[in-house]
Amino acid sequence: MSELLKKFETASRKVKQLPSRPDNETLLKLYSLYKQGKEGDVTGERPGFADFKERAKYDAWAKLKGTSKEKAMQDYIDLVEKLKG
Repeated sequence: MSELLKKFETASRKVKQLPSRPDNETLLKLYSLYKQGKEGDVTGERPGFADFKERAKYDAWAKLKGTSKEKAMQDYIDLVEKLKG
């Protein structure tokens, strides 16, 4: 397992222990970076208009299209460290 992947998995555990709940925009950023780091570019159909939450998550992830998994992992790690304080 690469060092980056180890740090990414550690950050994904630490995010659950943040001192306070991040705002919705930050939560979407965390979600999208995590998904891009784990799975790569977004797949599947965009959720319908009535499913606002899932649509927002899909759109946030879609904005990262073309970002490498490694860059997404590093950005996720950096964001979690910043939020930890």
